[in-house]
Amino acid sequence: MGMLEGKVVAITGAGRGIGRDIALLCAKEGAAVVVNDLGGSADGEGSDAGPAEETVNDIRSAGGKAVVNGASVADPAGAASIVEDAVRNFGRIDAVVNNAGILRDRIWHKMSHEDWQAVIDVHLHGAFNVSKAATPYFRDQGAGSFIHFTSTSGLIGNFGQANYSAAKLGIVGLSQSIALDMARAGVRSNCIAPFAWSRMVATIPASNEVEALRLERLKTMSTDKIAPLVAFLASDASAEVTNQIFSVRKNEIFLFSKPRPIRSMHRAEGWTVESIASDLLPAFRPSFSGLDRSGDIFGWDPI
Repeated sequence: MGMLEGKVVAITGAGRGIGRDIALLCAKEGAAVVVNDLGGSADGEGSDAGPAEETVNDIRSAGGKAVVNGASVADPAGAASIVEDAVRNFGRIDAVVNNAGILRDRIWHKMSHEDWQAVIDVHLHGAFNVSKAATPYFRDQGAGSFIHFTSTSGLIGNFGQANYSAAKLGIVGLSQSIALDMARAGVRSNCIAPFAWSRMVATIPASNEVEALRLERLKTMSTDKIAPLVAFLASDASAEVTNQIFSVRKNEIFLFSKPRPIRSMHRAEGWTVESIASDLLPAFRPSFSGLDRSGDIFGWDPI
């Protein structure tokens, strides 16, 4: 018997990449799965039911239970249909995996409002929409797990991804607030920042030898490495785990710290512009120098 026997899990963006591997493993662990995928391009254009249908067929061929949902998570009604399909087909909903995403990378000063809005809509609004739809069921049954996908691009920043970074850090704030709001109902909420070679990562160009080497390293990180942590967080074994930020890189699992003050300085008479420059800046400078301005905290750039 698998760790998700009797559970029902809804996974967005589950037609390809990380989402597909999560769906396959959750089904293998005994869960009935709603495979949601609009089937659009990496930048969110178009739709295609094929990827979601293929994932569902593979699950069923292996003896599992799954249904297709082709709605857009950016549409509140579409997001609600994902949860409704879970309840209608399998009688309940136990976990939601907010994995769907798109990329529209542009250097900040060239980013259009349309590219900003599209990425925010899918990542941040999508996570809100699906989570909101599942919440009444979780509250009524006194249990449930939200698993949101963030990114180190949001946690520490990245070049050319202001829209994506803002959305992904927003998801962290959303998850933490959900965890606090829903704790009394026995509902938990956690985030995962994945390192894995995926269709979205493959759209990132290499303009020099260093970037090409980085992409080659990423190609060694397969998407199936992310799925076990997701399945664990969806299971009853993670009942005490909530309000956390994890990262998975190949065979490593990281737990991130939360932002907290690292230094303080007090002046009884208060601060002036001049005293900040003369006293506070020199005192804080060692902490500034300890921060890697490239955002590279693992030896590789964020994704």
